[in-house]
Amino acid sequence: MTRLYAGLAAAAVAALLGASTWYVLFNSPADAFAQCRQGQVAGGDIGGPFTLVNSAGQTVTDTEVLTKPALVYFGYTFCPDVCPFDMARNVEAVDILEDRGLDVTPVFISIDPERDTPDSLADYEANMHPKLIALTGTDEQVKTASQAYKTFYRRQPSEDEFYLIDHSTFTYLMLPGTGFVDFFRREVTSDQMAEGVACFIEASAGQN
Repeated sequence: MTRLYAGLAAAAVAALLGASTWYVLFNSPADAFAQCRQGQVAGGDIGGPFTLVNSAGQTVTDTEVLTKPALVYFGYTFCPDVCPFDMARNVEAVDILEDRGLDVTPVFISIDPERDTPDSLADYEANMHPKLIALTGTDEQVKTASQAYKTFYRRQPSEDEFYLIDHSTFTYLMLPGTGFVDFFRREVTSDQMAEGVACFIEASAGQN
């Protein structure tokens, strides 16, 4: 009798698991980009409205900046090592994608508005890449953009203008009409980034 009860219980559990699996498969929203993801976040609440200032001194919003697939990075131009490496990787990926016929915008949002003025960002754009959009703003505008993208930054104590800023180093892929779809870590190469971005763009085109 004990074996009978055990068998019935096992059958009930199996049926429950089967029903649960069926529910997940047929009632959960499909992730159209699952095959493309390199990060661990499937969309979500990363990214959002921002109002910043471009290198021409014009106030711009996210809807005006993110009109094409974009690689968004938060950093500062006085950064001695991390930011130059990351941005060089990002714009190289943009060039690789352009060779594949894909138009992607590299975006740099400064977390150092005190030193990164529109004029200095204009020089930064000219030296970094012709497609680069570099943005600054007031402390509050930059803070709002950073919070929207869940980034971190903190100015180190200093008695002069040669201060450093600790900050997160993710690059965020944004697609028009979709928003945030994935992020890239520092160890990702330009070729890997380009391959990942291309996958998302092609998958997005397949949804339209």
